[in-house]
Amino acid sequence: MNEHISVERRGAVAIIRMNRPDKKNAISRAMYAAMASALADGDADPQIRCHLILGVPGAFSSGNDLADFMAVATGGEGGMEVYDFLLALANAQKPIVSGVDGIAVGIGTTINLHCDLTLATPRTEFRTPFVDLGLVPEAGSSLLAPAVLGRQQAFALLGLGEGFSAERARAAGLIYAVVPEDELESAALEAAERIAEKPPEALKIARDLMLGDRKALVARIKEEGEHFRARLKSEEARNAFVAFMSRKKA
Repeated sequence: MNEHISVERRGAVAIIRMNRPDKKNAISRAMYAAMASALADGDADPQIRCHLILGVPGAFSSGNDLADFMAVATGGEGGMEVYDFLLALANAQKPIVSGVDGIAVGIGTTINLHCDLTLATPRTEFRTPFVDLGLVPEAGSSLLAPAVLGRQQAFALLGLGEGFSAERARAAGLIYAVVPEDELESAALEAAERIAEKPPEALKIARDLMLGDRKALVARIKEEGEHFRARLKSEEARNAFVAFMSRKKA
């Protein structure tokens, strides 16, 4: 697949792992492309009944690779790999489980709005600093978060950029359960295996009914993406990125 994305089959579960620990699983364009392919391959394989997305200990994902952001902000193009991945998430035909430990920033948070079950550890913090960086929410989160969390909790997450502890996220409905760090992967795999054991046709119908018509979600992902790309080239975003990189170097 990709040097930073591994795909492993465990029975009827396809495990997609982000494995770039030196960058705290910052997601590059190549990683997005690999994960989009993995989701499509799992959906097309009749032997796979559930997707499981994992990170590394202490880092589910620190968000989009800032180098890609800076490239677009300074006049470059790109981003279709991100869009392909988001569409693969939104249109996934089989259930998705995620296991989140530690850092979950930006897309590291919004991925989980597309998951049917998310398990996280007590040290996990969900954060979406889009507005702080002069950007806007992505991954359909401006539609999904208010529906899942309610408008005010969604605004705290997406507008104020407040960090949500694992327990706050569970109470708000963003995640399913909080489990100890050393039990996360086994618990997430067990949940995925339980799903995989269900009658697949009945489960697909039940899931489709719960998700409803996905056309509005796909349209929102596209709308957010247009704003996001425009904002990356804005003076606000450039100033925010310069300030962020200066603090990071310091």
